[in-house]
This record gives sequence, C-alpha cells and structure tokens, in this order.
Amino acid sequence: MFTPVSITFFSYLVIMVIVGLVAWRFTKNFNDYILGGRKLGALVTALSVGASDMSGWLLMGLPGAVFLSGICESWIAIGLALGTLANWLIVAAPLRVYTETAHNALTLPDYFSHRFEDNSRMLRVISAIVILLFFAIYSASGMVASARLFELVFNMPYETALVFGTIATLAYVFLGGFLAVSWTDTIQATMMCLALIIAPIAVMVDLGGFSATIDQVRAIDPNHLNMLQGQTFIGVISLLAWGLGYFGQPHILVRFMAAKNAALMPRACRISMIWLIFSLTGAVAAGFFGAAFFSAHPDLGKAVAENHERVFMVLSTTLFNPWIGGVLLSAILAAVMSTLSCQLLVCSSVLTEDFYRVFIRPNANQRELVWIGRLTVIAVSCVAIVIAMDPNNLVLSLVSYAWGGFGAAFGPIIILSLLWKGCTKNGALAGIIVGALTVLVWHQGAWWGLYEIIPGFVLSFLTIIVVSLLDPNKPSTSMLATFHTVQRKLDDIKKQV
Repeated sequence: MFTPVSITFFSYLVIMVIVGLVAWRFTKNFNDYILGGRKLGALVTALSVGASDMSGWLLMGLPGAVFLSGICESWIAIGLALGTLANWLIVAAPLRVYTETAHNALTLPDYFSHRFEDNSRMLRVISAIVILLFFAIYSASGMVASARLFELVFNMPYETALVFGTIATLAYVFLGGFLAVSWTDTIQATMMCLALIIAPIAVMVDLGGFSATIDQVRAIDPNHLNMLQGQTFIGVISLLAWGLGYFGQPHILVRFMAAKNAALMPRACRISMIWLIFSLTGAVAAGFFGAAFFSAHPDLGKAVAENHERVFMVLSTTLFNPWIGGVLLSAILAAVMSTLSCQLLVCSSVLTEDFYRVFIRPNANQRELVWIGRLTVIAVSCVAIVIAMDPNNLVLSLVSYAWGGFGAAFGPIIILSLLWKGCTKNGALAGIIVGALTVLVWHQGAWWGLYEIIPGFVLSFLTIIVVSLLDPNKPSTSMLATFHTVQRKLDDIKKQV
C-alpha cells in the first residue's frame, strides 16, 4: 500500500530515470558515455565529486557510528575533509591536464598505460583487475544501503529490496552514462546536504534547543562528548588515515578527468569543500543528537536498537510530516545512488576500454562500445548483488575495505606519476601490486587495530620510489618531454587563475 513516504520516494526515482533519458540524447560516442565528453563545469564537477564520494555511509554508516560511540567517531570526518582538500590541491588539475595530454586517456588503466608507455599492457591489466576487485566490494556496500532503505519504505524482504534498489540505479546509468550520473549527482548532492542540515536542527527543536540536547547526551554517557573516549593513538591515526584514500579512488578521480578544463579547479574546490563541511558536520550531528532523541523517546528506538545504521532513517520518519520524511529518505537513496552509479560506470569503462577494446575488438566502432559499456554495467551489478546478498553486512565495514584497497593501490602512483618525472613503469607496477596485496593481507589479520590503508599506502609509496631508482629502464625521452609539457601547461594555468 502506497503512503506519502513511498509516493515521494517513488517520484524521486522517476525523476532520476527521466534525467537518464535526457542524457541518452547527448550521449553520441563512448567518450560521452564514460567521461561526458570532458564538458563538466565547476559546479557540476564539485558536486559530482562530493556526491560520488559520500555514499550511503554518509547518512547511514557515519551517523550510526556516532550514535553508538559518541563524538569520538568524528575523527574520520576530519580525516576525510583534510584528504578531500589535499586531493583537490595536489591531484585535480595535474590529472586533468595529464590524462588529456597522454593520448586523451579515458580511464585510470588507460592513463597508466600511456603515462609509462607500457607496450606490454601489464599496467593496464593489473590496474583494471584491482579496480574490478575492490569495486565489486564497494558496489555491494551501496546495494546493502539501498536494500535497507527499500525494506523500510516499501516493507519488502531484504532480497527483494536488494534487487529493486539496484534496478533503480541501474536504469539511469544504463541509459545516460556519465552525463546522467553527473547531472543526477548535482541533484543528489544538494538533497544530501539539505537533509543533513535539517534533521539535526529538528532534533534540537524537539528536545528544547542545543543546550538541552547536549544535556540529554551527557545524561546517557558523559563520554559521548569526549573526542578521545575509547580511542588509542593508533585508533585516531587509523580514522584520520581515511583521508589518504582520496588519492586512489577511481570514481572520484574520473570527475577531475571529465572537467571542462583545469582552470576551473580552484572554484570547484571551494564549492566542494563548503558542501563537504556542511554534509560531514550534519552527519556527525545526526548521530550525536539522534542518541539524545531516542533516549528521550525510547518507544521509538526499537528499529535503531536492531541496527544503529538506521538512525537517520528513523529520525526522518518520526520527526517530520510524511511528505517531508519521504524527501529526507530520498536523500539517503540519493547518497547511495550517486556513488553506486559512479562505481558501476567505472567498472563498465574498465571492462570496455581496457579489456574489450584492447584485447577483443580493437576496431570496434563507437556505437558498439557504448552498448558494450551498457551491458557490462548490468554484468557488474549482478556480481555485486551476489556479494550484497548477506543482510548482516554493515555498510561502513564494506566501504572501509574497498576504500583502503583503492587508496593503497592507486594513491601513491597517482601522486608520484603526476609530480615525479623519475617514476618508471616497473616502479608503478610494483607499487600497485604491493599496495593492493598489503590491504588484502592486513585486512585478514587486522594487526594492532591499524587500518590497512596505512601500511598499504606507505609500502606502495616506498616500493615505487625504490624500484624506480633501481630500475635500469629509465623514463624515455618522450615520457620526459610529455612530463615537462604538462608542467608548462600547469604553470600557464596558474598564471591565468
């Protein structure tokens, strides 16, 4: 039976599909399908970076963690804010210029292959495998989040909700590709930010103001107000280290590659950081104030007690008029769909550009590549559904694993390939392998409670430098010429800005 919440929710899904249909008309070739023809302006680039980054964990995982443990969990938000800023300042403009200069590279494996003149194709294959491996896990996290949402709104069994939630995202990605994803990201980023501002304010109003809310939290547990409660030095460093992950996230890096030009990056950075600060602060506040709300209204807290990642969902349905609640729940779906759609598209791009076109059909025309891209989106979705089939999966734990894998495997080589002319092909290959394997092994042991991205990132970085210095095959004259060309272009852009 349809309710105001479900009607609002369904209306949002229809709007997203309509955007996909509109984007279909502007998708004329494979470049359009996977990079939007490199035409994104500052606003769309900034909000698309934010929305593709902050998945369902922003409205589910992070508020749930703060709800459970208190303000000490906000270290992760600080790390993410610092990492985002560093990514904009260090990577955004150089990557945009380098990928276009290096044979108009369309994917990260494509960029690595051309940057290091890898005729053996090993760099392309290994980096593509790493992307597919960790995105299968990352995509599963988005599907778990959307399934939980469909469960709540439509009262479906988990397995049914999982399929319908995936189809909702798959529809507009299949139709409109990168343009549909970027346009919907702009809408979704706006919804996410507004929802995360409105919900904590509503809790404070319900409980009698900011001071009364803080007093209620203190009555639950004074330690909820302690940033260091339950945290060790390693624990704080591990949470802050989430910021390292930004340098290696393919679904974020392709947003830089798709920007209209590198000159718009400073403006896009400012927009992105303002959005991020409001969104992260709102997510922490939703979990923190949510603890006070459910303490004051214990009869409403049963669903949250069963699963703490539902705190924002339950606040949305209990504090607001059903129509407004439906809009707020749609913001959760927006968060999930924005990241999941980017992940599916990156996987599709890798399978089509780095496997199909390189190894199977080198002479495939543009229409064929677009349709192969659409079909591989469906294939990747099916694999992720299988991983997400376990209803006991927690969104934050899945995201943590994949985030660490990408950050360690690709972060160091992205930084060094853009800033150091001495980086070699063998150094790049060794660094990617060491980073990915370290995360896979460390995650199983979880030694000393240290987040796996830290040893993975450090070992990958050192491996690239050591192997490159010892490598007898030094960068060729043409590689060095391209590097210097990029640096000159960046210098010219800085003068213009």
